[in-house]
Amino acid sequence: MTFNEGMQIDTSTTSSSGGGGRRIAIGGGLGGLVIMVVALLLGVDPGNVLTQQPVDTRDNVAPGFDLNKCRTGADANKYVQCRVVATGNSVDAVWSQLLRGYTRPRVQLFSGQVNTGCGPATSDVGPFYCPVDKTAYFDTDFFQVLVDQFGSSGGPLAQEYVVAHEFGHHVQNLAGVLGRAQQGAQGPTGNGVRTELQADCYAGVWAHYASITRQESTGEPFLQPLSDKDIDDALSAAASVGDDRIQQQATGRTNPESWTHGASAWRQHWFTVGYQTGDPNRCDTFAARDLG
Repeated sequence: MTFNEGMQIDTSTTSSSGGGGRRIAIGGGLGGLVIMVVALLLGVDPGNVLTQQPVDTRDNVAPGFDLNKCRTGADANKYVQCRVVATGNSVDAVWSQLLRGYTRPRVQLFSGQVNTGCGPATSDVGPFYCPVDKTAYFDTDFFQVLVDQFGSSGGPLAQEYVVAHEFGHHVQNLAGVLGRAQQGAQGPTGNGVRTELQADCYAGVWAHYASITRQESTGEPFLQPLSDKDIDDALSAAASVGDDRIQQQATGRTNPESWTHGASAWRQHWFTVGYQTGDPNRCDTFAARDLG
């Protein structure tokens, strides 16, 4: 999905930092496989995992990405970091029209490791949203992991879907429903999975409006119309981080009772619901009897 070159990128809510130091090993007593399954899924709640992972901050001197490179849509089409920021601008514009009282989250680009309001994290966690500091965190190397390790087709909308999903958790936080992820039954039809599928649906809602929402300062649409290839890329990314696919790839079998985000087909389904309808009210996964 291509940004219109004339749109202006707003970096006022974004910061960038480098990790440096030594990358810590995955562990923390939960077992390497369990951590990997949790950490490499989108939208993990770091409050339950990150605080168990001490981060070595010695020699933490690596510089972050230079946000001064992010000025226009042309920069978003050239640099993946600028694409994350510009996508956040677009998602903010859409939700500002859909949700009364919407306030923008902060965005933190990092490399290697980062300290958050939910605890320290490394890049192994992948993109995540921390409700404590209302910040979405992205190490853009994750997008290549989706391609190399999880079979995503890649493409700009695959990356933009990830950003819109994390912003979806911010919408849930503002609406007061994010906490439901930790309530009630868990497992394949529990509230944790339903929370993640709702964020997928909200990402689809953003995609529905992305090419027709105009930037207030320039009057220009943020993005050009979606192509069939764009939608295929987003669906490929959604499928690549389904619990069933990751478990099958890691162990050769699936265990639905340990799912935290839902099956690949479910993630694709709820993104499609949001994209086709553009109606956040259709994203009530908590009321759905059939998640797929």
